[in-house]
Amino acid sequence: MRAATSRERPEEGLLVALMLGFTGGYIDAYTWINHGVLANAQTANLVFLWVNAAAGQWQEASHFVPPLFAFFVGVVIASWLRRGAGARAGQLSLLVEVAMLILVGVLHNRVPHLAGTLGISMVAAMQIPIFRVEGSVYSSVMITGNLRQAIEGAFALVAAAPQSGLLRKSCIYMGVCAMFGTGAAAGAFLTERLPTLTLMVPIAALLPVLLFCARWRPVEVAQS
Repeated sequence: MRAATSRERPEEGLLVALMLGFTGGYIDAYTWINHGVLANAQTANLVFLWVNAAAGQWQEASHFVPPLFAFFVGVVIASWLRRGAGARAGQLSLLVEVAMLILVGVLHNRVPHLAGTLGISMVAAMQIPIFRVEGSVYSSVMITGNLRQAIEGAFALVAAAPQSGLLRKSCIYMGVCAMFGTGAAAGAFLTERLPTLTLMVPIAALLPVLLFCARWRPVEVAQS
């Protein structure tokens, strides 16, 4: 007999995926309303950049460069954490994300453009290369892939022989999409009504997730 370490981690749980999806939608609405850019949807930022550049509107085009750059830096940091921190990469990325949100909230009144476009885009990028849900890859910061997975799973259930766990997987993806939309609605509502306290909501959503993940210890499973 020998002991093996369980690979199941709390950041791969359904509750964590839903809370991260909520946060992703929330901060996208926050940056769009305050700064006219999207923290998560870099495809849209890139399209806007090139549309304005093609029209010779260089000042408008340059508006979308900082979030793209910050997103690049955030992905590099997250990838470095994944290589260097191993099993703790997800927890460390959450810690950095919460710290960045607090910093952005403090700086936003003094340097709103810098804090909003650079800080929030970097926060968004921290989630992309690390998180999974119950072993499946998902995105907590954009719903295109999640929606495709949910629709494909639902179609397979109807048109083909259903696979074990396919219904649950499809429902999980749809749930993440729903939480992203809920977060966007909440972000839009609160950004316009409580601008100085808006970022307290995603911080409050991520702190319990961080504490929950920090309590995780590898489980030793006996194998013959």
